[in-house]
Amino acid sequence: MLILLDNTVLSNFALVARIDLLATGMGGATATPSQVMHEFRDGIARGRLPDTRLAWLEVVELSAEEQRLFEGLAARLNAGEAACLAIAIRRGGRILTDDRDARKLAAQYKVPVSGTIGVLLRLVQIGTLTLPEANDLLGQMIEYGYRSPVSRLDDL
Repeated sequence: MLILLDNTVLSNFALVARIDLLATGMGGATATPSQVMHEFRDGIARGRLPDTRLAWLEVVELSAEEQRLFEGLAARLNAGEAACLAIAIRRGGRILTDDRDARKLAAQYKVPVSGTIGVLLRLVQIGTLTLPEANDLLGQMIEYGYRSPVSRLDDL
């Protein structure tokens, strides 16, 4: 299954210098639309994100059919989330986003969705991170401004 990363998840992991964690263990081919790459590079250019290498991450373009869907979704979402969702709908993918509106629309389209918390939990489940390591990363992300629904992963 194609797993599409949006800018919120990419940014959280980039800010704690652990973008490498998104390259492994997600359970499918990991990619991102060019719209997300543009947002991410803009964050680097503005000094909001560290200069981060994403050579491992496949960048996908919208097909004509996905472009039409994207245009409708872009009225409710930013370009990155709209592109992720359009591709996931048409290609049977899954999206990783922390954007509330994108998650709601994904549910309406029956697109599987997860986010930063879900990624951290998966990394603990598959043994890539220990629970204390994941909690430490979550704490760092929160310090950088991530509005997490939980402060620790222990109870999840």
